[in-house]
Amino acid sequence: MINFIIKDEISFNIAIAQIRSYLITLKCSEVVIAKILTTTSELARNILKYAIQGKIFVNHIKKGLKEGIEIISIDKGPGIEDIEKALSDNYSSSGTLGMGLPGAKRMMDELKVTSAKGKGTTVKALLWF
Repeated sequence: MINFIIKDEISFNIAIAQIRSYLITLKCSEVVIAKILTTTSELARNILKYAIQGKIFVNHIKKGLKEGIEIISIDKGPGIEDIEKALSDNYSSSGTLGMGLPGAKRMMDELKVTSAKGKGTTVKALLWF
């Protein structure tokens, strides 16, 4: 497992570069790398936009003969008031296009969001390959 504190553009860029290197060492396909980096970017951007600082964990997992990559994003931001809305296309609480979390959900095999108002948000995403 590798993990990163996301607190500014520098930490964001370092995390993305190191995650890419990690995925290459695991011999992931370019499609898997693109999906993982896109999802991680979205989650890290949300940390910067809404929570200012948080953590991203990336873990190579095995379950029987299956292998996958798990991404966990944790922040102590304001939380998501309506998770169902946040996961629907074109919904944004900040004036953006509202495609980030729904797009990540479509790319991943599993995506679960837990959040409490004023306490933060945790997103767990999993892609099998």
